[in-house]
Amino acid sequence: MRLSGKVAVITGGGNGIGKAAALLFAEHGAKVVIGDFNSEAGEKAAHEIREKNNNCIFVKTDVTNPKEVEALMNTAVNEYGKLDILFNNAGVSNQSVKLGDMEIGEWDRVVDINLKGVFLGMKYAVPFMIDGDGGSIINTSSVLGIKGKKLLAPYNASKAGVIALTKNAALDYGKKKIRVNAIAPGVIDTSIVDEWRNDERRWEIYTKSNALARIGQPEEVAKAVLFLASDDASYVTATTLLVDGGTITF
Repeated sequence: MRLSGKVAVITGGGNGIGKAAALLFAEHGAKVVIGDFNSEAGEKAAHEIREKNNNCIFVKTDVTNPKEVEALMNTAVNEYGKLDILFNNAGVSNQSVKLGDMEIGEWDRVVDINLKGVFLGMKYAVPFMIDGDGGSIINTSSVLGIKGKKLLAPYNASKAGVIALTKNAALDYGKKKIRVNAIAPGVIDTSIVDEWRNDERRWEIYTKSNALARIGQPEEVAKAVLFLASDDASYVTATTLLVDGGTITF
């Protein structure tokens, strides 16, 4: 098992990519701590993992709240004794409007969750990793943080920021044996694309606008995250791994 003996915190672990990663990490021997704003989804995911005789706890967490993020990391260490892996995955999209029509509150909401949440996760996880034997941090960006898309200004900007922040953290803590990488998924079958799914004409375009002519599944992204979290990626840091079915080249 690739994560045997490791302790992993996953934000946004109640649904989608985060849940798929939590299940996969547990299958590979990790003790998992799920942080999610949605208590029902988080508890359900944790229960599924424990039903398979794997270790998992849930901590209700608003990733924009410093005290709650700090408590999430503290709980992981208090429960399992250390912190080896952080998957900063919590994220949201925004209402599809032009930049000039964007409400300031909507901008703040998206950037706070997608970018500030990643910052806070690393801020409070890194000290435990330094005190331990290093660690691996994986941050969820997006293919739209690289290429952009109209009507999604705060989402695009926040996900581009995640890529830059990932590089910065990798440079800051590489000598402390902490690797920091990002993933950039394309269109994945999760709730974050529900608004697109409701537009039949556009959904047909979105689902085929890549080299594989299909959308991805959360489990496919989770496998990429598992690689970056594991010792198989021991010489990989400061990189952004595209998991997009070839969207970026389409």
